[in-house]
Amino acid sequence: MFIALAIILAAGFVGWLIWRAVKGKQISIHLAMYGLCALSGIYAIVFFMNMDIPRPAKILTAIALGIVLIYIAARQQRRKQQSQHDTKAG
Repeated sequence: MFIALAIILAAGFVGWLIWRAVKGKQISIHLAMYGLCALSGIYAIVFFMNMDIPRPAKILTAIALGIVLIYIAARQQRRKQQSQHDTKAG
């Protein structure tokens, strides 16, 4: 089931990129890279969840990884906001 969901999401993302290109709308490189990173993350999670290890270990690992990624994203956003604030003030 997870594999089918990952394939559907990948096809949807590629279809969305093609639709934007056909409509003549600009596709920014960071948006395309963000989508590719999200898809690769989904495939990694699907692969991890299909591994032959106990379910509680999978759940705890996924929760710990989520906490780490949220912390990193919040830290990066805080740095970006501070640098923008420093640029406006200075």
